[in-house]
Amino acid sequence: MSFHSEKAFNDFVHFARGIRRSGEFSIRESNILETCGTAMMELHNGTRKPQDETEEIFLKQLHGDEVITDNYAKVFKKYLNVIQPRRLHRLCAVGEEDINGSDYSSGSDDSAID
Repeated sequence: MSFHSEKAFNDFVHFARGIRRSGEFSIRESNILETCGTAMMELHNGTRKPQDETEEIFLKQLHGDEVITDNYAKVFKKYLNVIQPRRLHRLCAVGEEDINGSDYSSGSDDSAID
């Protein structure tokens, strides 16, 4: 049997309430991760050797650049993408007036109303 593991897969570091309740995965995907995730993670990390052809295909598609057709590889690739740190891009512009302080540097204003 491929992806056999006696231990259920839980990632409480990234999903404090569990994978099923995270909202990131469908019911089918969360079932696959919970039942086969430990074996998939061991294969991905290299601590386990592939035991059959299905696991070899999983590794080839997961680490290759080709299109992923295996359902197990699709789900685990999605899991890896979800747990990656999110990059935050901020757009802010600083004008010359803000840098030099020309608008706010002088305490008196000649155009003030008396």
